Amino acid sequence: MSRGWKLGRTSRLLQPPGTDHATQDPASEPRVGLQPVLDITDLSVRLLLHRERTRSLREYVIRILKGRRVKKEEFWPLQEISFAVKPGESFGVIGPNGAGKSTLLKVIAGIIPPSVGRVVVRGRIAPLIELGAGFDAYLTGRENIFLYGSLLGFPQKELERRLDRIVRFAELEEFIDVPLMNYSVGMSARLGFAIATDVGPDLLLIDEVFSVGDAAFQKKCEKRMELFKAKEVAIVLVSHDLDIIRKTCSRALFLRHGRLAALGPTDEVVAEYERFSGVSRSPNPQL
Repeated sequence: MSRGWKLGRTSRLLQPPGTDHATQDPASEPRVGLQPVLDITDLSVRLLLHRERTRSLREYVIRILKGRRVKKEEFWPLQEISFAVKPGESFGVIGPNGAGKSTLLKVIAGIIPPSVGRVVVRGRIAPLIELGAGFDAYLTGRENIFLYGSLLGFPQKELERRLDRIVRFAELEEFIDVPLMNYSVGMSARLGFAIATDVGPDLLLIDEVFSVGDAAFQKKCEKRMELFKAKEVAIVLVSHDLDIIRKTCSRALFLRHGRLAALGPTDEVVAEYERFSGVSRSPNPQL
């Protein structure tokens, strides 16, 4: 049974996978059908920017009573975006800073509502959008596993069954009962990735998580992502690392000023982005 809401021209439809939370390896859990896991049509997002600062609620009320409205300016971080991601596909999103990449992931995750267009997500989403998102710095790593897992829709008993596997993948056995505020950036990234990828998602959203891990952690993540691809898990990856995008994704999208500048096979889209940014690819990416 599907759940969703519609507001005028805007709609977002969530369709739970309808599968029980099994305890087998997450990549072996059943996937949704052959329909696109993610289907975006004519997506635009409008934000209102306040150009005048009000220092207090009192000042704001006085402005309204005097008929002096706070000036607002429309800003469209995303405009007329359309694409679909199939089960098992790894899809890259690239572009310069401020192009709308992270905003796009937040719309897909349901954090920011679309202003125009439609976003259809079929199945369970596991978002790794911001480092530390879903975590509480004052809680231990163990407690944060239950906190983040609950946000992803898993009951405590299921998380208890998955706990050892998550800790083992994150390589945090010695630090799992230490408050997260004492974790390094890399340790927090490992914990977040371990939780998000253990819950058996149908759609995994990743925003620059590879930029904070060491080489060994990156290879470990890449292996799990390859396993997920084989088991029909869709992945949307945002990264400035074009080599990771080339190596991981079969298709990609190039965003520029919130608009779709290129969409298609990864090599072609990356080449277009490199032409735009004036970057020449090294003959040996390992150097």
